[in-house]
Amino acid sequence: MGDTQIVAKLSEPFGSFPQIIAENAAAQSNRFAMRDDASEVTWAELGDLVERIAARLVEDGLERGQSVAILGYSSIPYALVFLAAVRAGGVAAPLTTSASAEQLAGMASDSGARHIFIDRAKLVELGDECFPGMARILLDEELDRWMAPHGTKAPAFDPQPSDPFNIIYSSGTTGVPKGIVHSHQMRWRQFAATASSWLEAGLPVRTLASTPLYSNTTMVAFLPPLLAGGTVRVMRKFDVLRWLESAQQDRTTATMLVPVQYSRLMQEPRFDEFDLSALQLKYCTSAPFSADLKREVLDRMPGALIEIYSMTEGGVVCLLEAHKFPDKLHTVGRPAPGSELKVLDDEDKPVAAGEAGNLIGRSQTMMLGYKNQPGKTQEGYWTDPETGDVWQRMGDIGRIDAEGFVELVGRAKDMIISGGFNIYPVDLENALLEQGDVLEAAVIGVPSRRWGETPVGFVRLGEGARATETIRQEVNARLGKTQRLTQLHMIEEMPRSHIGKLLKTELREEAGRRGLPE
Repeated sequence: MGDTQIVAKLSEPFGSFPQIIAENAAAQSNRFAMRDDASEVTWAELGDLVERIAARLVEDGLERGQSVAILGYSSIPYALVFLAAVRAGGVAAPLTTSASAEQLAGMASDSGARHIFIDRAKLVELGDECFPGMARILLDEELDRWMAPHGTKAPAFDPQPSDPFNIIYSSGTTGVPKGIVHSHQMRWRQFAATASSWLEAGLPVRTLASTPLYSNTTMVAFLPPLLAGGTVRVMRKFDVLRWLESAQQDRTTATMLVPVQYSRLMQEPRFDEFDLSALQLKYCTSAPFSADLKREVLDRMPGALIEIYSMTEGGVVCLLEAHKFPDKLHTVGRPAPGSELKVLDDEDKPVAAGEAGNLIGRSQTMMLGYKNQPGKTQEGYWTDPETGDVWQRMGDIGRIDAEGFVELVGRAKDMIISGGFNIYPVDLENALLEQGDVLEAAVIGVPSRRWGETPVGFVRLGEGARATETIRQEVNARLGKTQRLTQLHMIEEMPRSHIGKLLKTELREEAGRRGLPE
């Protein structure tokens, strides 16, 4: 297919991922479709392998809408199983590698999968008794001989808009993470439009996916290039120099990175030695992205920079084209076309213009719900009492400025109520970051007999930094009386998930170990 034909198909209100991928495989058989740290496959090879894995899954009894669990580091075999699960009419269910054995067992059971594809290293870590009753296939040792013979085609599958496409399990939680189910329609609306926009702009599609394939973040660099007939490299694990080498070697044109990855790239002494001139489009999502870091990325990395604000569950999608709005880098941009946003108070009433409140949003990209948890699904929704429209609670506190740009103030669950006053951690974190010797800062609320809750800070300091007590006193002198930090602790490294989300639950545990204030 030529680009014009692909764009026409991608512009349809709904389409089939498996069909587009099969057509791309037939049309450009000798071009490379995917690379990882050890190998590469052409489009013809990708098309054949996806069909063979899908055919074997169906032969083994995979039913329409049934999950296929995947557990391991990102690789070509991992990606092939993900695509084959969807091709077979099933549901890709990538499991979080950083989860505990108990959590993984819970996720596998919750997904309803009868097959699990797993790395040898992960199997050794978990033990041979893991996942009883499931068909277990080693991704890196058994996949080649397990799949159907060369040339085998899977039975036809005609996806319907409401068919489940994948389950993404939430990260950074205790207990068994919730399984967020996305439909074929949602994924089509997200990524067909993305792929189409790249082709219409004349972008040579060569992406670099350096976050794990179990993360929703990664999908932006993984699925659209396959719809566009491009090439995607998946990295086993993010490494700064390996990322730079790959981007230079592949002539990468588009990538998705989380803020902590951008930060590590900017801190790499050899960064300027690499040729990144092919890079035209950089995305960022999943965690707070400071204005200063955005500014440095714009100054030092070529190409446009787009920050995406949304949730894996869906809701509003905000976009900040940082290269176009240098005076709005403290925001996450404005709602994208087709997205709507409201700001409500704690009683679900609209706040005055410019005031901070709870963000709720809706768009065409909403999840089907949490797997097996209709109660939790409903808890996350807000229903407009006048129209009956369903909105997603975003879990964030924010405000909208006069030009429609959205500024995040903090997570709703992280807001500190001290002596009856609302304290937004981000305000205190920004005050700490204004101190030259503070490299990273995080503020949490801890129980206090005197105030109910009180703010406690953690900082990562640079060389030759002042004592934390000196910094605390300096910052408190500039804060309002109700905002002042009760304690400030130095920490060697902030606890983060595999995609860079700050784990404040672990900081609360650490605060407890260090002794809570009165």
